[in-house]
Amino acid sequence: MDATASSDGSTSPSGADEPMILLQGVGKTYDDGTVAVHELDLDVRRGEMVCLVGPSGCGKSTTLKMINRLIEPTTGRIILDGTDVTESDPVELRRGIGYVIQQIGLFPHQKIITNVMTVPLLYGESKSTARTRAMELLETVGLDPAKYADRYPHQLSGGQRQRVGVARALAANPPVLLMDEPFGAVDPVVRHKLQDEFLRLQRDLGKTVVLVTHDIDEAVRMGDRVAVFAVGGRLAQFATPMELLARPADDFVADFVGSTRGLRRLTVTPLREEHLEPMDGVNGGQLGAAIDLDSSLEEALAALLRDDKAMIGVKRGSQFVGVLTPNGVHQALRESLR
Repeated sequence: MDATASSDGSTSPSGADEPMILLQGVGKTYDDGTVAVHELDLDVRRGEMVCLVGPSGCGKSTTLKMINRLIEPTTGRIILDGTDVTESDPVELRRGIGYVIQQIGLFPHQKIITNVMTVPLLYGESKSTARTRAMELLETVGLDPAKYADRYPHQLSGGQRQRVGVARALAANPPVLLMDEPFGAVDPVVRHKLQDEFLRLQRDLGKTVVLVTHDIDEAVRMGDRVAVFAVGGRLAQFATPMELLARPADDFVADFVGSTRGLRRLTVTPLREEHLEPMDGVNGGQLGAAIDLDSSLEEALAALLRDDKAMIGVKRGSQFVGVLTPNGVHQALRESLR
């Protein structure tokens, strides 16, 4: 797919210049005077995943809920696919938006297949069509329908229930997916697997996603861009993960990202051919395990440390294209700061 460059150096598909979601001066002030969100300007491009991150009480979940009008904004405009959401029927609006929350909200006395069929049936789909769609989605999120379709939520692990929640949100094929701490209720190992699974799904489906998290590691790993919120509902910085980690906008962002942001850059810095040294004099068979050229620096460094070697082979497909040394990792990190 062709891509066009944006002002922050990232790319988006051609024809996707108009944002799918646009927030203009959006604010939320409660009756007691508490400001939850302050004059927020934010855009989310079509097919992009934007992560909202920040400390508790900074307004990120409130922002998410204003997009689908679970909470009404006090000021500003929210445009979804060219339409002001305040001019839309809220029920119809929500039917066109997938919504995934940490607690999932599955119906406990219904089988998994019935839980996933709920939204298509609301749209008037026949039972047979809704069931076929639900079975396909269970397989898409990594749950074998033959094994899990007729189980009940209490018979699944937390990570499996979370997958069902994603499948149900996707059942109506919504263009927009809102996710509020979707992986927060599971242990770190399962969480990492769920993140991987969702990134794979996003590559395949290309949904427009807004994901709320309190975890900066999750935000920079998952997001095409990351919006850092400060207490008081202020947007402190909105940038690509690379830019956020290399150039925090202020002291608050620098503190929130943490002193280990140099290491976090490993997760968002791609390995490129110019970081490699030639294969001259090196037998590919002597290198042991090799990594793919599209690996991150984190994956590359982990492979170097795991094999305890001075270099590791890098392949494009089945072809060796060079070797990576610690000097190459250092060079790539220095380039990421420019």
